[in-house]
Parts: sequence; C-alpha cells; structure tokens
Amino acid sequence: MPGNMADGPVHIPVLPEETMALLAPCASGTYLDCNLGLGGHAEMILDASSPDGVLVGLDLDSEALAMAEKRLTRFGGRACLVRSNFARAEEVLSSLGIAGVDGVLLDLGLSSLQIDGDRGFSFNDPHSLDMRMDDRSGETARDLVNRCSAEELAEMIYNYGGERQSRRIAAAIVAARVEGEIKSGRELADIVYRAVPRRFHPKKIHSATRTFQALRIAVNRELDNLEVILAALPRILNPGGRVCVISFHSLEDRMVKRAFADKKKYQLLTRKPVTAKEPECRQNPRSRSARLRAVQFLPPAA
Repeated sequence: MPGNMADGPVHIPVLPEETMALLAPCASGTYLDCNLGLGGHAEMILDASSPDGVLVGLDLDSEALAMAEKRLTRFGGRACLVRSNFARAEEVLSSLGIAGVDGVLLDLGLSSLQIDGDRGFSFNDPHSLDMRMDDRSGETARDLVNRCSAEELAEMIYNYGGERQSRRIAAAIVAARVEGEIKSGRELADIVYRAVPRRFHPKKIHSATRTFQALRIAVNRELDNLEVILAALPRILNPGGRVCVISFHSLEDRMVKRAFADKKKYQLLTRKPVTAKEPECRQNPRSRSARLRAVQFLPPAA
C-alpha cells in the first residue's frame, strides 16, 4: 500500500480499488477530496491522474492536514491542500480560480489519527472529550454532555445515533454529572456501558458506539455540512464529472441516496452501495460499515 509514513500513523484508505474505478481519475483532470484525512485516497487520485492532474484537498484537522501534506510532497503543485470545512468547497474553489472539477470524493469517515488520538473520539481516551474536527471554535462533546438536559441528550442520541436506549443513557449522564463534570471519553463510555442493561448490549460494537456517533455528529454539524455539499455538487462539477461518497452510517447514506436519485442531474454508477469484501474487512475492520455510492453528472439539457 503506498504512502506509509514511518513518523506517523499509516492510513489505509477504505474501498480503494472500488473508489478509483468509479471516480476514474485521468490526466489533466481536476479533483476535489472533501475530507482529506491522512491523504490515502488523495495519493491514489494523484498517481492515477499523472502527469498533470490536480487535486484540491480539504480538511478541518490541522494535524491531519500537516501529515497529508508531507505524504503528498512528491506531487508538488499538483496537490493544493486547504484547511476548510467541505461545506465551503464552492468558496474555496472560486478563490483558487477553479470553475469546475472532474471528480469529487467525500469520505465521511474519521481518520485513523482522530480515532486513535487524544480528542475524545475513542472510548479509551482518558484525557479528552472534545470530538471537534476543527479545534478553533464551537462547543465540544464535553460541553454538550455537561450542559444539555436529559431530554435534549436523549433526542440527540436517538436521532443521530439511532440508540433505542437513549433515555436511559441520557438519564445516566445527567445523574453522573451531579457528582462532577464528565471530562473524558473513557468516563462517558463507562457511564453508557453501565446505563444499558446487559441484555441490550450490541454483540458486534461497544455499547457506547451510537452515543459517541451522535455526539460527534452534533458537535461537528456533520449532517448540515453534508446537506450543503450535496446541494453544491451540480454547481462545482464539470459535465460528465463523477462523485464518490463513502458513508459510515444510515443517516448519511440516506441523504446521499436521496440526492443521487435526481435523474435529471445524475446517472447512477452504483445501483446499490458498494461494500468492502471480507479480505479488506479483515485487514481494516473500520471498512465493515463503509457504503460507497457514485454518480456521473449529466450535462444540462440544451
């Protein structure tokens, strides 16, 4: 796998072959990677679009952006990396003088750096309960769990996490913070674990998975941002341009499916979402929940 970084985490792109086949990067093309992460997909796009394809990579995470920049150094000016929310993709492209792109990749998953780091995305993080992808502004997950009412927490955990035990979990969070502020991912995970009766513990995931997902979505306004970029796609794509979206939970996948159903704008390249095969799942367990959908943008009718 290309792109090993001896001085940092090694990022294994999800569904790499399938994504490249559907995005079909080519020489002279211009591509937008909306969630750059550690640059795994971006590296493959730049290799496939040699010698003169260009990639604009967006990410809010300054640490991930720095690592991706190091990974993509060999491509020189062909890689333009910008610290930005992908909801501002139109504005970024306009500022760079790019009128349209030939392909867009949206990998909506967390990077290895975020999951394994110390910002509270992990159940085992003993230090932080942040969950912000952009550490410059906005409320943290710690703010939410210590401020919101039980009703607000239950609604958030149910709507964004699909957690049926949301009321139990919310009540346990409110009760726990009476004893002191909830400060870390590990502390929150323990509260959720104890709140959910053992008979309701999921078999394949941690009992706090859906709660953490809900908080992360709320903190980063992930669904709002996805709605903005999906609406912007027809304005930033060149005719015939392709879009690949990799989502990791049903809320995202439903939004993408609905946007791609517009037959006046898009030709479906995937009738059903593409999922990872077992060898990839064994190598990269995070790929198990990945769903890839792709479309081609149809030229406007004359």
